[in-house]
Amino acid sequence: MDQDLEQLTSALIEAARRAGAQEADAIAVAGSSLSVDVREGTLEHAERSEGTDIGLRVLIGRRQACVAASDTTAETMREMAERAVAMARLAPEDPSIGLADPGQLAKKWDLQALEMADPAPEPAPCALEEDARRAEAAARAVKGISQVDTASAGYGRTRIHLAATNGFAGGYERTSRSLYCVAITGEGSAMERDHFADSRVFQSDLMAPEEIGRIAAERTLARAGARQPPTGAFPVLFDERIAASLIGHLLAAVNGTAIARGASWLRERMGERVLPEGISLIEEPLRPRASATRPFDGEGLATRESAIVEDGILRRWVLDLSTARKLGLESTANARRSTAAPPSPGVSNIRLTEGAKSREDLLREMGTGLLVTSLIGSTINPNTGDYSRGASGFWVEGGEIAWPVNECTIAGNLADMLKAIIPANDARQHLSRVVPSLLVEGLTIAGK
Repeated sequence: MDQDLEQLTSALIEAARRAGAQEADAIAVAGSSLSVDVREGTLEHAERSEGTDIGLRVLIGRRQACVAASDTTAETMREMAERAVAMARLAPEDPSIGLADPGQLAKKWDLQALEMADPAPEPAPCALEEDARRAEAAARAVKGISQVDTASAGYGRTRIHLAATNGFAGGYERTSRSLYCVAITGEGSAMERDHFADSRVFQSDLMAPEEIGRIAAERTLARAGARQPPTGAFPVLFDERIAASLIGHLLAAVNGTAIARGASWLRERMGERVLPEGISLIEEPLRPRASATRPFDGEGLATRESAIVEDGILRRWVLDLSTARKLGLESTANARRSTAAPPSPGVSNIRLTEGAKSREDLLREMGTGLLVTSLIGSTINPNTGDYSRGASGFWVEGGEIAWPVNECTIAGNLADMLKAIIPANDARQHLSRVVPSLLVEGLTIAGK
């Protein structure tokens, strides 16, 4: 973790030039993580890892190749560059590849304002163990909980630096702190479980372990006696804890890779309504203390807040340089980069417009239907938007939760579902994806 990442990327670029690359970019990632699991008040597992990975992309004309390694010696970097150049010379031509023009590159950014990394020191393993034990004890103290499956605490710190022959050089650091608890009630075929977790950039923002354990226990007890719901067409309320998955399908459909391949149910709908009037989907890459915040993308372009959907109308795709060129458009600064692969499009933080009503208000409005709190599996047709997922949650009658539900399937079409969503006002503001509970009318439920 003490290695100078800027020096590593500079050395990789220089090695690529000496090996014959016309253009190149390099990335270095150094990270450390610590996790602790507790069961029945006893330490069950503790793990720490750290290391540095490097990646190099070389370009020769319109051909490219990527190589990666976890060895940062000069000899390894030389061999990486030589192999990458040899591979690039044999690669097929792709007119869409290439580095950003110097005028497109990010020039300055304020990492302090973004608060991506907690300046506090790494917590001691005993501190993580104590947090996990407190969460477990709180869950076990709730009457009706038969056992706690696991209580886990974790910490991570990552440093990233990117450099390229077009003159870009920049890096940042991010941290994460998490706490997780899974509780169980009942025995045998009547056993039910549920969980609760919290993850933050700053340790000081993390919820108290006792609260995490209590919520996990309460969620679990609420699931006791779950059974299948009736089959038919009913309104479905996606609880806040899983509502972001519905918006995730929209984000997958506007990804530049899917659009360029023609494999998206939204490919012909730019400028059309995809969400209800008054609802927008905003990308917020510069939001402080969020887990997907970044001042520049994986190709060195400056990020900025912008609308993917504005007032219900689809306004843009999610593009990196390559997919933008294929579509005759400009990059939206959405490139993501790993050490072993070329850039590809991906979103950072997003926010969906919230409604004025609470989740309880929407339950009352839906009358009879299904509140979904967990989704299992996924069958999504990327070309048509046909949607089918296993679900569990609670049956609602007379606008109130009646009994817990499991072993059912919900189905519909994403185009119709998303245009009819009614958002609640219960989104958690610290999450990377700020999405409230979402009510969707008329989905097909397959139960008993």
